[in-house]
Amino acid sequence: MTHASRVDAVSLGLALGWVADLALGDPRRGHPVALFGTWAGWVEARTHRDSRAAGIATEALALAPVVALGVAAGRLTGPSSTLATATLTWTALGGTSLGREGRAVHDLLAADDLTGARTRVRHLVGRVTDDLEADEVARAAVESIAENTSDAVVGTLVWGAALGPLGIVLHRAANTLDAMHGHRTSRYARFGWAAARLDDLLGWVPARATVLATASAVPLRALEVVRTAARDGRAHPSPNAGPVEAGFAAALGIRLGGRTVYASGAEDRVVMGSGPAPTVADLPHAITLARRVGTVALAGALAGRLVARALRP
Repeated sequence: MTHASRVDAVSLGLALGWVADLALGDPRRGHPVALFGTWAGWVEARTHRDSRAAGIATEALALAPVVALGVAAGRLTGPSSTLATATLTWTALGGTSLGREGRAVHDLLAADDLTGARTRVRHLVGRVTDDLEADEVARAAVESIAENTSDAVVGTLVWGAALGPLGIVLHRAANTLDAMHGHRTSRYARFGWAAARLDDLLGWVPARATVLATASAVPLRALEVVRTAARDGRAHPSPNAGPVEAGFAAALGIRLGGRTVYASGAEDRVVMGSGPAPTVADLPHAITLARRVGTVALAGALAGRLVARALRP
């Protein structure tokens, strides 16, 4: 067996993409996710109807070129495969930018710039922030850091490890479509059904992997993380965000959830965790935890591929 045949191009690409995100963050111009969003918006403008069927057709049309890209990249071999996987991983991961946004919100709150913090946290959340108090802004940021650690970090690594380039782009595109269409508003309640269900499906395994990675990142609270995710997460309106946020709450020793206001109306969500409400001081801890969770997820993804290759006939 040659050295080249022993190298797993996908594993190497995932690791290199992780390093690129750590060093560079998101691409500053022409971000592929933004370009996909523009494409999906163009499709929606021509296909939107108030029906689930129209939503299914729209998602299929929007995803078609992404699937084609993933399949083509998956057929590459050797260094070309590594480069393609690394590039796609880098553009799909959002851990470094997530940390930057969290730190920006923290710094504004620490400087008593509540108006600025309310505005900046909108980079992370889709809720109404105009009337939030400082601790409520901190809670919104922590909840978003938790959820997006699953969506923009662990999901990429899990699906990349499972399906290679196709898994990376399909998961990220589905998550983007959910952010665009998966809303409970009059425009999207029926049309966005397919986007929301596909994102729930592709996010189910990464969310549970995130809970396990969170438990691994805080071994002294590992059992509490798993218990809280199972107990409190199930009552959350999202089957995936709930366990992840509940796990983060237990790991950080705080409570999350409660009243959340969106443009479509207010939701009184389950309280997750048994600690005090989060404050600005908890934001740096949440950012550090998210980075640790991502690192554990990378190690798990690489280990999973190693085991799969070892068991392959």
